[in-house]
Amino acid sequence: MIETIGVIGAGTMGNGIAQVAARAGHKIILRDVKDEFLQRGMAAIDKSLQRDVDKERLKEEEKRAIINRIQSATEMSALKDCDLVIEAVTEDVNVKTDVFRQLDELTRPEAILASNTSSISITKLGAATGRPDKVIGMHFMNPVPVMKLVEIIRGIATSDETFETVRDLTLKLDKTPLECNDLPGFVSNRVLMPMINEAIFALYENVATRESIDGIMKLGMNHPMGPLTLADFIGLDVCLAILNVLHDGFGDPKYRPCPLLKRYVDAGWLGRKTGRGFYEY
Repeated sequence: MIETIGVIGAGTMGNGIAQVAARAGHKIILRDVKDEFLQRGMAAIDKSLQRDVDKERLKEEEKRAIINRIQSATEMSALKDCDLVIEAVTEDVNVKTDVFRQLDELTRPEAILASNTSSISITKLGAATGRPDKVIGMHFMNPVPVMKLVEIIRGIATSDETFETVRDLTLKLDKTPLECNDLPGFVSNRVLMPMINEAIFALYENVATRESIDGIMKLGMNHPMGPLTLADFIGLDVCLAILNVLHDGFGDPKYRPCPLLKRYVDAGWLGRKTGRGFYEY
């Protein structure tokens, strides 16, 4: 039984996962390295839930109960009694591997360790622990409270029991679990990122303006958001990190990140979160 869930990282993905799991009745330990990050994450959760209160999809007392189920902490030791820990830190294999090593030493042997990674090998993360059978990928989509999909990724050693437990939990969170195997980018980003990268190349090569590129994909392909707008929403640094994983993992030049994307990341133009990317915010 999964009762207490730890979430590492109080950013956009982490606070969204914490909100959804708390809303489903779970006790949550939300951990980040600084109090200010935790306060920002809790404020985001409050704001998101308040929208549902304002739209009469949630009662005020229900909102308070959800928030009261979330305990924030800066110490990793606060996660020691969790039944499941979901890591949602930066998309860097070294950072994530270090987190998994710490969790393996800290948590009970039967605890499941999950990663919200969008591209990094679950097999590699599992190998950093003494329990690779209990390591799995739970790739939530942004914004977590709205998007139904959770991409469930099995590492080479992930057990059937771990998969079934996580699948059942995902259904309890009112999400749709779809399974895929552990190859770079899984399914979602293996398909999405080359499209975004090609849109950036089209802008780089002056094929069309940013507005035309996005407009053509929205109106012609019925996409709700153009690829350049979507890249800004995801974060250009995250897009670059995923493309690097794809390029390194497959050794195929079709995943080579566009030089313009690298230039924007070097400039600190990361999209919505910095106020500038392919568009200004």
